[in-house]
Amino acid sequence: MNTQIKITILIFILVGVGAFWYFQSRSSFPISNGETVLQGNENKESSVKTAFDASTGIKQIVQTQREILVTDGVKHSIPLSEILSGGLSKDGIPSIDAPKFILASEATFLNDSDPGLGLTINGESRFYPYRILVWHEIVNDKVAHEPVLVTYCPLCATGIVFDRRVDGEVQEFGVSGRLWQSNLLMYNRSESEDNESLWSQVLGEAVLGVNTGEKLTIVRSDIVRFGDWKRAHPNTKILSQDTGAVRSYGRDPYGDYYTSESVSFGATFTDTRLHPKALVHGIEIGGQYKAYHDGALSGSTSSPQAGTITDTFGGMSIVVTKTDLGEIRFTANGEPLASIPVFWFSWLAVHPKTELFK
Repeated sequence: MNTQIKITILIFILVGVGAFWYFQSRSSFPISNGETVLQGNENKESSVKTAFDASTGIKQIVQTQREILVTDGVKHSIPLSEILSGGLSKDGIPSIDAPKFILASEATFLNDSDPGLGLTINGESRFYPYRILVWHEIVNDKVAHEPVLVTYCPLCATGIVFDRRVDGEVQEFGVSGRLWQSNLLMYNRSESEDNESLWSQVLGEAVLGVNTGEKLTIVRSDIVRFGDWKRAHPNTKILSQDTGAVRSYGRDPYGDYYTSESVSFGATFTDTRLHPKALVHGIEIGGQYKAYHDGALSGSTSSPQAGTITDTFGGMSIVVTKTDLGEIRFTANGEPLASIPVFWFSWLAVHPKTELFK
């Protein structure tokens, strides 16, 4: 073997070892265990504020900021002991970063009864089937030139779409491999790990890292059945099974989890008002939280009859409307209000002082 070949082989070995070390070093988020102090927060607001989402024209009522702690120089707003491993490393569940779409007529792999997230921005409609999201949990997409983050946590039944801009900069997100109260912790990708943070999906907020305390704007979406969505939006585009990953999208790996009473990954449940896996729609006004049992709204996901209920919460008049399509619309004093669809146990775990409408 000549010297040139030996040098080439050595270079390949060094590159391989370097790549292995690099990806191993980024395979999980280290959790500090040193001294914790309370960070002074001059920007914390005690009053209700609103944020306007230009992509959908929705003015949302936004919660006040959580207390920020610092442990070994790392900011966080949740107890570090509650951040648990989900059994997989960072990106062990691969996000879809270059999504492909097909026409509704081409989506022969879907049944009309299949649920998913329906999304319309500036007249452009898309449908993200849960049978695909359950394997990927995150889709980094752009709809009508607006950067969106489509997320789904199967453990908590939280299907939420966010604007994926942070401080005006478009971010790409991935699955961190860690959970908080059984809920997905996402992370924003960066060339430097020092600029990556963990984000709670159910809160839509960074809870560990440099972005701690910052919130993502929710983009209105709906949990709907494929058949209903395509009838209402015949020109909709459907997330394709061609994701670049080998998956059996006809099989749900969570089996009977959705109806069992079991909860895990740090979440506990002793409440007797609802089944732990009952679907609720959670809202927040000025640091106060309330959940609306889906079964108490007009109709249900299995029988989506249209109707309206009224309520008073946080000093505001709340109106909840269910459309013929099964879409849920909240308003507070006439302004659109973001809501989170979620299993009851999950909402209660992160908002233990929540009220309940049932």
